Amino acid sequence: MMREPTSPVTGVDTHAHIFTRALPMEAGRRYTPGYDALVTDYLAHLDAHGLSHGVLIQPSFLGTDNSFIKEAIAAHPDRLRGVAVVARDVSDCELDSLVTSGFAGIRLNLVGKELEDYGEPEWQAFFAKLASRGLQVEIQRRFEDFPAFVPAILASGVTIVIDHFGLPVGGVDPEKPEHAAFLELLPAKELWVKLSATYRSAMTRSQAKTSLALLRQAAGGIDRMIWGSDWPHTQYEENTDYDAQFSMTGTLFPAAEERRQVLVGNAAWLFGIA
Repeated sequence: MMREPTSPVTGVDTHAHIFTRALPMEAGRRYTPGYDALVTDYLAHLDAHGLSHGVLIQPSFLGTDNSFIKEAIAAHPDRLRGVAVVARDVSDCELDSLVTSGFAGIRLNLVGKELEDYGEPEWQAFFAKLASRGLQVEIQRRFEDFPAFVPAILASGVTIVIDHFGLPVGGVDPEKPEHAAFLELLPAKELWVKLSATYRSAMTRSQAKTSLALLRQAAGGIDRMIWGSDWPHTQYEENTDYDAQFSMTGTLFPAAEERRQVLVGNAAWLFGIA
């Protein structure tokens, strides 16, 4: 069981990365950081913006060695949760260890990868392992591709979190058949959307607001929406910063009650914080 927080939940940033240049890097990676992103720096950002908790996402360039995040959570168990990267044949023992260490999910970064048949028995067994432990699966992929494979993952019963608005380049467009098909999936209670990193989809604030309106209409509300900073904004460090990303919460949710629902209620429930 994850520890209960000892301080009130004032807000949760559900997407950030930590790393150092000295860590072993994954072979064939698409990106190599030229700086260190330390947990102390991240916690300082949380403090400066009145946020009590954060979720550390394993970056793809570190592969399946989640030890750096695990150490950070162990040092700050009342403030941090994690999302790991694992192999499909991960052992039950390792998954159990991740749960007890404060991890709430597993990440599938499918950008630049060939899609597989996620309905096949091996994948379904993997998703069932996650579901039985209350672990979510977070997916990063382009918006138009989701209708082709998300239904197979939903069939397993695991909770799915779509990263970064679903990466809809230029915003969600229901006139595009693939976008419309994905919107039709959003009533599923296991499907969540993380409102983060609009810069990775070249979305303006206006396009982000329009996209949110379409997403919330399709989902029947904002009960399954969360926010993340995507700190330290890898590959976009010169284009944005934490302040700009936090200000997006006010742009998307000008009403304080809705903003609190997304930052506190939704996120705390999904990540087992309170």
